[in-house]
Amino acid sequence: MDYYDVGKIVNTHGIKGEVRVLSTTTNPEERYYEGAPLIWFGKKGGQEELTVKTHRTHKNFDLLSFEGYGNVNEVEHFVGGTLRVSEDMLLELPENEFYIHEVVGSTVIDDDSGEEIGTIKEILSPGANDVWVVKRPNKKDLLLPYIEPVILDVDILNQVVRVHVMEGLDE
Repeated sequence: MDYYDVGKIVNTHGIKGEVRVLSTTTNPEERYYEGAPLIWFGKKGGQEELTVKTHRTHKNFDLLSFEGYGNVNEVEHFVGGTLRVSEDMLLELPENEFYIHEVVGSTVIDDDSGEEIGTIKEILSPGANDVWVVKRPNKKDLLLPYIEPVILDVDILNQVVRVHVMEGLDE
């Protein structure tokens, strides 16, 4: 079974067993609802199933407490660990939204020529639009904005992305 990170526990908060989480999930409210199952992975390989008791936000952090942990001393060992969900807990995404792990590694095809350009190496989120980084053989990486005129079709099953490289993108 694969697991996917939703956040990292960076500290405890107060004395009532809350932990401070730096979230990597884009949907904290759908991850940290009361009763939500999470799996904690420690740095040394430990692992524990947790159930969210409470969730609130504070500054840039999500504050969580877990069922059965009502005291700061009981949650201190969670600090530094990562909260993950199992593959079957992944949310159904709206159309034209994808998990990064589904897209990275896909083959990129130029829609005009039908030729293979390279593979998706990573996805950056610098601002308004995500940028898909395409690793190309013997050329520098191609940066493609995730906008409709450029990313034409994403086939997750076959790991193929069809793109239109607009003028000025490949310089």
